[in-house]
Amino acid sequence: MKTPRRLQALVDEGLIDSVQRQLMSGKEATVYVVRCREETRCAKVYKEATHRSFRQAVDYTENRKVKNSRQARAMAKGTRFGRESQEAAWQSAEVDALFRLAAAGVRVPRPHQFHDGVLLMELVTDANGDAAPRLNDCDFTEAEATAHHAALIREVVRMLCAGVVHGDLSEFNILLAHDGPVVIDLPQAVDAAGNNHAKRLLLRDVDNLRDFFGRFAPALLPTAYGPEIWALYEKGMLQPDSPLAGLFDAPKGPVDLGGVLREIDDARAEEAARRLRLATPP
Repeated sequence: MKTPRRLQALVDEGLIDSVQRQLMSGKEATVYVVRCREETRCAKVYKEATHRSFRQAVDYTENRKVKNSRQARAMAKGTRFGRESQEAAWQSAEVDALFRLAAAGVRVPRPHQFHDGVLLMELVTDANGDAAPRLNDCDFTEAEATAHHAALIREVVRMLCAGVVHGDLSEFNILLAHDGPVVIDLPQAVDAAGNNHAKRLLLRDVDNLRDFFGRFAPALLPTAYGPEIWALYEKGMLQPDSPLAGLFDAPKGPVDLGGVLREIDDARAEEAARRLRLATPP
């Protein structure tokens, strides 16, 4: 196919030999299958973030660092330079998270290079060597669903041990590779220790996994892995191989009603935004 304009610079630099086809297009990026010498990889070309709400951006970008005070002031004022800086920070967050998680042994696409708004990374494939499907395009037996759920809970634990919460984990951003699930799409990843929304986002990630796989394995629906994982993390006891039971007894004590109501409002807003994204064609 004809080389897209955004990929031409990578061809000129010798980072890409040829563009084979478009793999997918969404609101945040377009992904192409490319040839890099002997390897077939994918190139994620980021789009301008015009469809993310301010509330979501604040939740995900809290405590993210920028290069200098000029950028921080421009981002706060919402100037053109500030918006460009914010978008660059959003893109680099995924790159940083991928390198960090890959080094920690988390099952994510192996990143290779980030150049001018394009992320070159491993193409995740199925048993036939084709691009792996997303979980939402697959059906499972009860045994398969139980096994994949257990594997992904372990990936959530590995991510948290590396200090990262995915923040938007669901069946729509997990691929089923030939050797098991692979987590993708991390521009909204948050720092577990530095973001006040990290606990809520992790609990939602785990609930999304429970709800999806619970369609095929109803025994998963009563589980409470999220609170169990976070409690171990808060105590400094969470390890990549920590045994988990999927059970959690909430501590007894006074209820912070204001905090509960804020959590409900945030959850409602995020669900409305998610439904809007799903209802709007790419």
